[in-house]
Amino acid sequence: MHAHASLQPGDLVQIQRPSTKAWIDTLGMDHFGGGVTALGWKPGQRDLYWYRKVVAVQGNELTLDAPLTTALDQTFGGGTMARYTWPGKIRQSGLENLRMESTYDTKNLKDEDHRWTGVTLENVEDAWVRQVDFAHFAGSVVNVQETAQRITVEDCRSFEPISEIGGERRYTFYTKGQQTLFQRLYSEYGYHDFAVGFCATGPQAFVQCEAHLPHSFSGGVDSWASGVLFDIVNSDGNALRFGNLGQNGQGAGYNAANSVFWQCTAALVQCDQPVLAQNWAFGTWAQFTGNGYWEQSNEHIRPRSLYYAQVKERLGERFPEALMPVPTEASSSPPVNVAQELTQASLRPALTLSEFIEKASTRNAIPVETKVAAVDSKTTPGSVPQSAPMEIKKGVLVRGEQILTGRRQEVPWWNGSTRPQGLKNVKPHITRFVPGRTGVGLTDDLDVLTDSMQAQHILAIDHNYGLWYDRRRDDHERIRRMDGEVWAPFYELPFARSGKETAWDGLSKYDLTKYNQWYWNRLKQFADLADQKGLLLVHEHYFQHNIIEAGAHYADFPWRPVNNLNNTGFPEPVPYAGDKRVFMAEQFYDVTHPERRKLHRAYIRQCLNNFIGNTGVVQLIGAEYTGPLSFVQFWIDTIKEWEKETGKRVTVGLSTTKDVQDAILQDVKRADAVDLIDIKYWHYQADGSVYAPAGGQNLAPRQHARLLKPKRSSFEQVYRAVKEYREKYPNKAVTYAGDSYDVQGWAVLLAGGSMPSLPPIADGAFLQAAARMQPVNLPENGPNQYALSNPALGYILYNDSNQAISLPVQKSVTVTRIDPKTGQVRGVKKADLGTLDLPASQGPEVIWIRFQ
Repeated sequence: MHAHASLQPGDLVQIQRPSTKAWIDTLGMDHFGGGVTALGWKPGQRDLYWYRKVVAVQGNELTLDAPLTTALDQTFGGGTMARYTWPGKIRQSGLENLRMESTYDTKNLKDEDHRWTGVTLENVEDAWVRQVDFAHFAGSVVNVQETAQRITVEDCRSFEPISEIGGERRYTFYTKGQQTLFQRLYSEYGYHDFAVGFCATGPQAFVQCEAHLPHSFSGGVDSWASGVLFDIVNSDGNALRFGNLGQNGQGAGYNAANSVFWQCTAALVQCDQPVLAQNWAFGTWAQFTGNGYWEQSNEHIRPRSLYYAQVKERLGERFPEALMPVPTEASSSPPVNVAQELTQASLRPALTLSEFIEKASTRNAIPVETKVAAVDSKTTPGSVPQSAPMEIKKGVLVRGEQILTGRRQEVPWWNGSTRPQGLKNVKPHITRFVPGRTGVGLTDDLDVLTDSMQAQHILAIDHNYGLWYDRRRDDHERIRRMDGEVWAPFYELPFARSGKETAWDGLSKYDLTKYNQWYWNRLKQFADLADQKGLLLVHEHYFQHNIIEAGAHYADFPWRPVNNLNNTGFPEPVPYAGDKRVFMAEQFYDVTHPERRKLHRAYIRQCLNNFIGNTGVVQLIGAEYTGPLSFVQFWIDTIKEWEKETGKRVTVGLSTTKDVQDAILQDVKRADAVDLIDIKYWHYQADGSVYAPAGGQNLAPRQHARLLKPKRSSFEQVYRAVKEYREKYPNKAVTYAGDSYDVQGWAVLLAGGSMPSLPPIADGAFLQAAARMQPVNLPENGPNQYALSNPALGYILYNDSNQAISLPVQKSVTVTRIDPKTGQVRGVKKADLGTLDLPASQGPEVIWIRFQ
C-alpha cells in the first residue's frame, strides 16, 4: 500500500474501500429479481472499513499490523486512508468465570419479556469473554459490535435459549467487529449460532465450535463479511453458508467473500464464489451447493486446524494448540490389539465439545482472588429533581407558571434499517427495538433522547404504535410469510405474543388480553423523564392506519383473527376491495360486538394504568382518527369509569374530525371529561372557508384530502380556529396540530392556545406572562396585529403590518422586541406614562410590554 509522507510507525489508520456502482453492477447485486430494485445494493451503502496500525514505512510503501480482507481495486474506486485517534476506548478488559441466566416465563417457551443479550462489546479493544455459561437468553449471548477490535471469546456455552424462532433471535455468538477469535464454543437450539454481520471486515475466526440442532444456518448473516474462517465448525442439523442470500436479510446478497471453511461439518455447506473474490471449502462433511472452491470434501485433512497451523507458523510453540483431542484412529484395517482397544472404548459415549469446554477451568484455571473497591459515601445519589407538574390553569397548559412551548414530533410509523445508511436523518422513537444495539434509529437511549429534545426545543413526542412490527412488510405485500425471519428495526406493538400457533409474519400469535411489558415500560420511562425535564408525551391509544387504505396495513395487524387467539370476529379471509384495499374501520370501531368491546375496554384501561403518577401525558384516542362519534363516546365513557374507580384524573385530549369534536363538546354527559381540544383533522382555509371532513365515513385523512383538495391555512385562520374554541370553552386548553401548525405557533399563542410551536424564548418571564394573558383586541386594531393582555402585567403584541400601534399606558413599561422566527431579542427600552407609540414593523415582530 502506498504511504502518505506524514505517516509514521505506530500511527492508527482507517482504510476505506468505496462501494461504487461499477463494483455493485459487476457483482450483480443491484437487484435480486422480480424487476424490483428497492433491496438492491446502492453506491455508498456497503463501503468497507478497516482499522489498523502502521508497523513499518519504507519509501512509499507501508506495512500494517493485520491484512486487509477485500482487494482495493482501482477499477472499482481503490481506497483511501486517514489517520485517526480514538479517545476513551476501553482496553484490556474481560468477563470470565461466570454463569449467566435470564429469568423467563416458564409457561411460555417463546417468552421474550426477559433479557435478550448476555454480553455486548462496544468501543473496546484487546478484550475477552471466557469460561462463561449462558442460559435462556433471547438474542445474542455475546454480541461484538463494529467498534470492537481484537476480541477473544472462548470456552463458552449457550443453553436453552427462550424466544420466538425468527430474525434477530438467537444470534448466539455474533460479531461485526474486527480481528475477533471465537473458539471452543457450544450452542444449542440457536438460530444463527455463529454469525458474522454487515460488511464486517474481520478477519474473524470461529475455531472448534458446535451448534446443536439450530433452527437456521451459521455464516454471514448480512452483506459482504470478508476474511472469515470457519475451522472445525459443526452445524448439527442445519447449514453453513458463504453464499448469495439474495433478497433475504433485507437484500443481503453475497454474505461472505474471501472466506474459508476448513474441516467443517453440517447438514448443508453452501460455498459460492462471488465475482471478483473467492470462497473456499476444504475437508467439509455435508451435502454441498455452490460454485466456490472445493477440495477434499468428505475427507479428513491435515493440518487438522488451519487457524492453529498458521498461529504455530507465526509464533512457534509459544502458542500451543488447544483443540479437543481425537483419541482414536480411523484406520480401516487396525492391528488386533488396536481393534480390541477401540472395542472397549466404544462402550463409552464419545467426549462432547460441551463436556470438553466444561473442563476448561481445569486446563486453564482463572485466578479468583477478589479485592474490595473503596466506596466514597459522599457520592450517594440524591433524588432526581422534577419539573413542576403539568396542569391546565385557566385553559392554558403549563408546568408551574410557564406555558409549554416547542415542537411536537411524531414517531416513524414504519421503515428503517440497522445498516449505516439507514441511521442517517432518522427520527427518534420510544418503542423501536433493535436487539443489542442502542442509538438513534436503533433502540433509542431515552435519557439521551429527552436531552436532545430539550436542546432542539422539541416539547412533545406524539406517539402511536407502529404500522407493523417487521421490516419485511415495508414491501407492502399482503402475503403470509414462510418463516419468522423478521427484519429489524422492530416497531414493538402493545400486545404480547402468546408463544402459541403462527401469525401471518411467522412468529407466534398475539394474545390481546396480555400486554407487551417492554413496550409499556418504555412509554412509562419516557413519561418519567418528561416529568423530570419539562417535556410531554402525547399518547395516541390507537392507530387508524392499520384498518383503512392499503391492504398490507392490515396483514400483520394484531386484531386480525389470524394474528391472535382472541376471536375478534372480523371476516377471514380478508375481504380486500379490488384485492388490494381494506375498509375495516367500521367493524373495528363497532363496540356492539361483545368480544371486541371487552378487548377495547381493557386496552383503554391499560393506556391509563400505565401512566399513574405521571402528569406530562396527554391521552388522545388515536393517530389519524376519522372514526365515528359512537367510538369516541365509548372511549370517553371508559375513561370516566376508570377515573371514578381509581380516583385519578388524566389529561384527556379530544382529537377528531370537527363534527365529532363539536358533538362531544356539546354532550353534557361527556364534555366534562375533556381537558384539551386538539385541532388536527380540520382547519380554516386561507379564504375563510372550513375544511372539515365528516367522521365515520371510513376514509383516512389523506383519502379525504384527495377528494376535497384542501387549501392551506394562514396565520389569521389558525388564530381564528383556536380563539373560537378558547372563547367557547374557556376552561379547556386548545392545541393546534392541523395544517401549518409548525410555522403558525405565534397565531396559536396569540389566540390563547397551548403548546404553540415557538422558537426558544430565553427569558422565562415571557412564558410566565403569556400563561396569564388572554386574547384582546387593540384599541385601534389593524390588519395582521394581534395581542394578549393582562391588566396587571402588560401586553404581548404580534405585528405584521405597515401600520403603527399606539397604546395608552397607565404605568411605566419595559418594551422588549423579539424576532418571531428565532426568539432572539432585537432591543429593549423603557417608556414612561402616557401613550406608547410603536412604529410600523418592517416584517413580523413580537413586542412584549411589561408594566413596572
